Amino acid sequence: MSDVLQKKYVPKLANMHKVCEFNYGRLLKLLPDCDTEDLEYQFEISKALQYTIKIIECSRYTSTLIMSQKSQVGFEFLQPIVQVRLYHDAQMAEVLEAQNIGSLKPSYQYPNIKMYQKNEKEMVNLFLAEWLQFCLSQSNQAQAISR
Repeated sequence: MSDVLQKKYVPKLANMHKVCEFNYGRLLKLLPDCDTEDLEYQFEISKALQYTIKIIECSRYTSTLIMSQKSQVGFEFLQPIVQVRLYHDAQMAEVLEAQNIGSLKPSYQYPNIKMYQKNEKEMVNLFLAEWLQFCLSQSNQAQAISR
């Protein structure tokens, strides 16, 4: 094997922090109350496309939420779902899990058996950034539902 294939990918920490900081700000705009456990917000983009953000865990410095998409079109297993941790003291939001993959590593050797990209975690956080920006641009008001 060549040295190029064996070289380990090292994420650029400054870029990752920047994306996580922007995601935190976007989530705060979408969620007026992000530190109340068992609160759920629903956004309707159209009759065929809805988003749900459910806060599943809260502590003094962190909140954990699940964001998912429901669509009338396409297969359910292709609809995005992410678990995100908000770090209130650092003002950052990081994707912990995506598409039920489980814990994401900072980097992966490539190729690998599950075909994760070498920068899978970075790409999922960038996807969340685009997703949140879309929600902000399309939704007028979120509806909070207490569970």
